[in-house]
Amino acid sequence: MTKECKQQFTLRITQANPTQLIVILYEMLLCYLEEGEAAQDREELREAVRKARGCVNELIQSLHLEYEPAPTLMQLYLFCIKRLAACEARGDMQAIADIKKVIQPLRDAYAQIEQLNDRGPVMNNSQTIYAGLTYGKNTLTENMTDQGSNRGMLV
Repeated sequence: MTKECKQQFTLRITQANPTQLIVILYEMLLCYLEEGEAAQDREELREAVRKARGCVNELIQSLHLEYEPAPTLMQLYLFCIKRLAACEARGDMQAIADIKKVIQPLRDAYAQIEQLNDRGPVMNNSQTIYAGLTYGKNTLTENMTDQGSNRGMLV
């Protein structure tokens, strides 16, 4: 994942509500799967699989199993973990395609649901970033306002 992509995900996370966080996790997972597909050697593939597994583990941790459809989602996530293990152990690239077939529709469904969630961001007191066309032709300048030393956490 490029530095710019990581920065974009970080910015989105600081401003996201709970449903948007799930969409971001799905998008990060899909990004790591694409990195796995483009891997040039076994080590790059393992690194992409490790990061993808981290995203799936976060998705598993976000489930509230007492509510539907969490048990079904758990089964899908466990399927993804098994396929990631097959990809890492045997270099089975079909496993990545199988996972993408599961995750892409879930990402699309949560993207529709996120529009209905009007809750505020999960992170309160995070640093505000203003971006726009300032101080130059066709260049994007970001300005971060100083919000004190305890940004991101309420003390």
